[in-house]
Amino acid sequence: MAKILTSLNNTIITGVVLSVVLVVIMLGWHNSGIANDQAWWSFFFRWLHVLSGVMWIGLLYYFNFVQIPNMPNIPDEQKPAVTKVIAPEALFWFRWGAMSTIITGLIVAWLNGYLVDAITIGLVSGAAKHTAIGIGMWLGAIMWFNVWFVIWPKQKIALGLVEAEDSAKAPAGRTAMLFSRTNTMLSIPMLYAMVSAQNIF
Repeated sequence: MAKILTSLNNTIITGVVLSVVLVVIMLGWHNSGIANDQAWWSFFFRWLHVLSGVMWIGLLYYFNFVQIPNMPNIPDEQKPAVTKVIAPEALFWFRWGAMSTIITGLIVAWLNGYLVDAITIGLVSGAAKHTAIGIGMWLGAIMWFNVWFVIWPKQKIALGLVEAEDSAKAPAGRTAMLFSRTNTMLSIPMLYAMVSAQNIF
């Protein structure tokens, strides 16, 4: 077991294998096969959407609840461990988690036939469910935009990953932090809207 858990790759592969085993067991219980239809693909992409969202929002919360508040408490000589090693790696998974969440979410909406209704926030269909999922999608899209077009470019400057004047680093870091906090704020109604669309309406 230690051989699996001491390697991230082995851990992920084992998680995928366990998921496949779970699918096979469940199919046996229900005496059915995997139908290569819209419902199965919708489920599959929703599963990927949730996995991606956990990665994205989990890292968003890590930055805002753990890293940012504790950076002032880290001695200066130890800060490069965070800014040069941990933060760039976390930002890689953070931004690609955001991208995967958006793409899989759009695929789920398309497969289930409510993409246009959600984008128009239910104005076309008049359905409350489409309004809720649409609000969630638009909030998610704003958050995605913030990640790719504000937070990541500003973090590259703040962390010294791109050429920039030293005087630009602190303001870039502050802007990245403020937009990250904005995303944390938006994540709360975004998640409410997404979950309510699936469970209330």
